[in-house]
Amino acid sequence: MKILAIESSNQTMSAAVIDNGRLVAEISTNGNLQHSTQLMPAIDRVLTIAGWEPSALESIAVAKGPGSYTGVRIGATIAKTLAWTLGLPLVSVSSLKVIAANGEGTTARIVPIIDARRRNCYTGVYRFENQKLVNSIPDIHIASEEWFSRLLAEEGNYLFIGEDVAIYQERISELFGERARFAGESQALPRASVLAALSIHETAVDPHLFVPEYLKNPEAEEKWQEAHHEKRREDYVERIDSSI
Repeated sequence: MKILAIESSNQTMSAAVIDNGRLVAEISTNGNLQHSTQLMPAIDRVLTIAGWEPSALESIAVAKGPGSYTGVRIGATIAKTLAWTLGLPLVSVSSLKVIAANGEGTTARIVPIIDARRRNCYTGVYRFENQKLVNSIPDIHIASEEWFSRLLAEEGNYLFIGEDVAIYQERISELFGERARFAGESQALPRASVLAALSIHETAVDPHLFVPEYLKNPEAEEKWQEAHHEKRREDYVERIDSSI
């Protein structure tokens, strides 16, 4: 199966094409946050390297979040548009799972971390069972100290993985001691080729119905709710329109 994979949910931007599980081409950048202008050219480039027309594709894979709202939306919009236009299945994969997959080979439980500001994080727990990556604690948005307390209550070792682990590494070492292991820099970044491989085992969704998984409301919406003492979960745009 010829798969185009798109990962733009955080600082890393990555696009890749694989054919029957074999990587054909991949482009990744990190840190410049120019996804809105660079993602489509990157997609065009990997297709050109592969020598494929878009019509040759058989599936589109996309990282569904959590992460940067802007980054997730850009990737989701492009993936949905391509899937709908080309009549292809759309497969979404957790951004945390894509990072966790870089820990292949470890026997420890894998804890991917994406910083969510204010000492909060997006995280979860994964492990490999019979060479398959399994999510043992669902992805969550949580205060870092609360999360660490939860992990400490369980036995076993953890592999902390992801570029944002560095923000919490000192505290993790202090709390977990020898129970904590840290993935190397080469394992920290999400890769579209890994996303593509994971998508093979996931169920496709209707492009029209696909919605990213942010795990929390946008900061602007939270501030609006605080300012208006809003308790109802109405559509944000409708609420803003009604206040004008």
